[in-house]
Amino acid sequence: MNGGMIRGAQRMQPSPQTNPAAPARIPISGCVIAHNEHDRIADCLRSLAFCDDVVVVDSGSTDGTDRIARDLGARVVTNAPFPGHKEQKQFAVELARHDWVFCLDADERASPALVARVRELAAAAALAGAGYEFPRQNYYLGRILRFGLHVPDRKLRLFDRRRARWGGLNPHDHVEPAAGAAVARIDAPIVHLSYRDAAHHRATRAKFADIAAQALFAAGRRATTYDRLVRPPAVFCKSLLLKLGFLDGWRGLAQAATSAHYVWLKYRRLAALADAAQARAAAAGQPPSARP
Repeated sequence: MNGGMIRGAQRMQPSPQTNPAAPARIPISGCVIAHNEHDRIADCLRSLAFCDDVVVVDSGSTDGTDRIARDLGARVVTNAPFPGHKEQKQFAVELARHDWVFCLDADERASPALVARVRELAAAAALAGAGYEFPRQNYYLGRILRFGLHVPDRKLRLFDRRRARWGGLNPHDHVEPAAGAAVARIDAPIVHLSYRDAAHHRATRAKFADIAAQALFAAGRRATTYDRLVRPPAVFCKSLLLKLGFLDGWRGLAQAATSAHYVWLKYRRLAALADAAQARAAAAGQPPSARP
């Protein structure tokens, strides 16, 4: 009887040929843009070691960034002069070998918890929709900012390039999903090492203000009195008070002040661009109605 039961049980087992096929793992490409990031590129790429393919687009580094990336197994492509943040990032995405891409800047790292979750989704072939956004954990002068203007700072960085692409206004680029495409959230963070030191923050702020002013000017935007007098203190109050930046201590105060200064600097430079354009038009003899 026991033997009959066993034989019956054996007959009830599905044959290997009738087992449903396991879902195929979804491959992912890592995409990074870099320029003179020799001190930060290695940790960024190590955090992308779970990717099936990693491409680094370098805009002409002179400090060995490209060599370090190659030594860590990345494909390195030089695209110089730098065409702009969103343009360079989209260029990297188009070089990827796989449709699902994970994009990081050189000063960012995928946290271990984020890597584990993405691996799980890829292994189960469960990546879906246009992509996934994560909070960005911003370090400022040695400590994580837990409050203020840029918390939780969610970023869409894992996406299907057939359903999303880089857009926005430089230097504040972002990934734009196709109309109607779903975006999900993963709670694990990207780690962002914002600035090396206070001097680096000042230099970056000035550079980004220039880029932003030029992009706004090219888009037909002009600075108003409201932009120059109201926006900066509004940003300061929002970051320090409404977003509770004061709970981060002096770092929260510094972040609020520098954010307000960036806004003031951006619109001051936008106004200067408009003044210069009007001066050129006047010198060329154009009537006021034809001036920019």
